[in-house]
Amino acid sequence: MAEELEELKKQLSGTLNKKNRKGFRKIFLGLHGYEQSQLFSAFDFEQRKLVYTFISPEELANVFDDTEEDPGEMGKYLDEMSDSYVSRLLTEMYTDNVVDIFTNIRPIKRKKYLGLLHTDEANQVRKLIHYEDETAGSLMTTEFIAVNEDQTIGTAMQHVKREAQYAEIIAYIYVTDDVNKLVGVLSVRDLITHPDDVKVTDIMATRVLAVDVNEDQEAIAEQVRDYNFVAIPVVDETEKIVGIITVDDIIDVIDEESAEDYSHLAGVDTETISHNPFQTALKRLPWLITLLFLGMLTATLINHFEGLLSQVSVLAIFISLITGTAGNAGTQSLAVAVRRLATNSHLKIARLILNEVATGIIIGIVTGLCVFVMVGVWKQNFLLGAVVGTAMAGAIFVANLAGSLIPIGMEKIGVDPAVASGPFISTLSDLTSVLIYFNIAQYFLQLFMK
Repeated sequence: MAEELEELKKQLSGTLNKKNRKGFRKIFLGLHGYEQSQLFSAFDFEQRKLVYTFISPEELANVFDDTEEDPGEMGKYLDEMSDSYVSRLLTEMYTDNVVDIFTNIRPIKRKKYLGLLHTDEANQVRKLIHYEDETAGSLMTTEFIAVNEDQTIGTAMQHVKREAQYAEIIAYIYVTDDVNKLVGVLSVRDLITHPDDVKVTDIMATRVLAVDVNEDQEAIAEQVRDYNFVAIPVVDETEKIVGIITVDDIIDVIDEESAEDYSHLAGVDTETISHNPFQTALKRLPWLITLLFLGMLTATLINHFEGLLSQVSVLAIFISLITGTAGNAGTQSLAVAVRRLATNSHLKIARLILNEVATGIIIGIVTGLCVFVMVGVWKQNFLLGAVVGTAMAGAIFVANLAGSLIPIGMEKIGVDPAVASGPFISTLSDLTSVLIYFNIAQYFLQLFMK
């Protein structure tokens, strides 16, 4: 795919360099919207200036609607166009995509571009901009089709035909009463397969799953995923339909939430890419400094058992083995707990904890026995093998338990469970592993070397 796009870029760049409008349009307009958006963003400034003369604002609107580029970057392209071109472009774009761009540009620019829109369109954009970020209101589009419950199939079909060109999606036709309250939903198939004189209310589905305009985007994504919707209606506090959220926006939400969870698990922002090493360092340092202080506790703990280490120096060989294995086990448990909490709001917490406890016991016993045999054979000392094996089993059990309990506890107090990051769990596992290891070693020494 990347090679094909690169070849297309060369061909299109050639037509632009030759100012071959006809050749450019033939290739560019024959591509999928995603391909068009990828190629458009790869053009340099001079090439884009030519593109604005080769294709109409209406044609470029499709490119902007299909782009995966950051909305803030898309806003910069508007500065390169004439005001009349921008006005027609924004008018042809879907409202939710215009809002995405406007929320990522400076207020002075936003005010300027709003002034280029017709009054009704500008009011729609202003209304959507003021919804809180990451809610249904900020995701929805107002380009949808609704028919009145008193209509017949024939009149409803005529309405759909008139409005289809302006709607972002026509898979669902929403049914409202005289005050715009959502009362049902139809499919295009319903309209096609029923006689014109049948009333809409006779065939519509009355159980309509809708989301509140202030509902969180993650919860909405779960509903769309669970029910396999291609769109979901958005209603206000009076149950009046105010917009719809389409599946392409839900996919973006899922990607965004996944990236956010991964960033938390890694303890670093994976979404914001900075080419300035100083800015990157400033963003990563707070976590690392916090973990450094936690790591100092581990070092202090080892120092506390300095006498034990001087008495049995061979114990030092296995510190990293135990802490590393326990850290890995804790990170695995953390990943499972965070994922289950994120995807299943009805999850039984007790069952999750018991499952991780049982898993920790099984893994701990098996790993501990393996280490017992390996260390015993290697060092010809099965007492040492028992110390390391027992410590390994205990450290893994505690790490598994911590990996499941910490995100659950965070969710209970209203904190994102993904914040219980992998580095944090690993460092915490180091501390508990060292504590378990040296205490078990001390106990064995007191028991067998009196």
